[in-house]
Amino acid sequence: MGVDSASSRRSTRTPPARTPEGRMTATEVPRYAPEWLELREPADAAARARELLAPLISALTSGQDDGTGLVIHDLGCGSGSMGRWLAPRLTGAQHWVLHDRDPELLVLAADRTPRTADDGSPVTVATVHGDLAGLTAATLAGASLVTASALLDVLTREEIDSLAAACAEAGCPALLALSVMGRVELTPADPLDAEIQEAFNAHQRRGGLLGPDAVTQASEAFARHGMTVRVHASPWRLGAEESELTGEWLQGWVGAACEERPDLGPRAVEYLRRRLAACAARELEVVVHHSDLLALPRPTGGTS
Repeated sequence: MGVDSASSRRSTRTPPARTPEGRMTATEVPRYAPEWLELREPADAAARARELLAPLISALTSGQDDGTGLVIHDLGCGSGSMGRWLAPRLTGAQHWVLHDRDPELLVLAADRTPRTADDGSPVTVATVHGDLAGLTAATLAGASLVTASALLDVLTREEIDSLAAACAEAGCPALLALSVMGRVELTPADPLDAEIQEAFNAHQRRGGLLGPDAVTQASEAFARHGMTVRVHASPWRLGAEESELTGEWLQGWVGAACEERPDLGPRAVEYLRRRLAACAARELEVVVHHSDLLALPRPTGGTS
């Protein structure tokens, strides 16, 4: 299970390349380019399930009786948005270990990680460059928390099971945020919405990836390894103020659908034109459904 392989599966999160004639192509684009990460970060922050913070903090507090501080592993950290969101919401000293296969993103994430916790305690940072295929309980020895954003849905069943097993054996909670659920609501509706969504979801499942099935599979995997699981909705709610993000997301969503189903052809191009025009006119609202998952190594709650 690794960031190297997972990161290479994220092209559906950024707009596809386009020919001069307007045809969407399968040309490779940078995965999680910094510009895309920056654009989506406010929507991510607004969507994250704050309802999971209280049980997480309770578990972290009870697990840090020796006062040594928290050690947090951020898998596939990208530009570090999880650290920027979570570190200021936790108290006590923290040491963040950032994992990613992109060295430029690692530098950016390390530079932009907050240096103080909620109570003013210090936050320090280390980086790990490379694949996470060797992630085991030994790797997580001494870890207080494993976290990730937008990662589960680009993993296979085997990779998720390995992650759950490593966390369970290490006795380490996991907070895994913003996994796509395969449901999108667009207002006003369009007759082609459902067909684009179905094709996109099929694209997400290519090569044995779990895509919109990831949260269900991860819940079962963590529970199977003896951990308590809580799941909470964390949807993007994109309106007029988020029109730039909506436009970029639309291109990636429709582009992936067309890569999966080239027969959508001119209908999809015209659909995208209509949707982008509505977006530019600030007349389009989109809800992109995600879920956050919290897995705890002791029975502090029920599965939801």
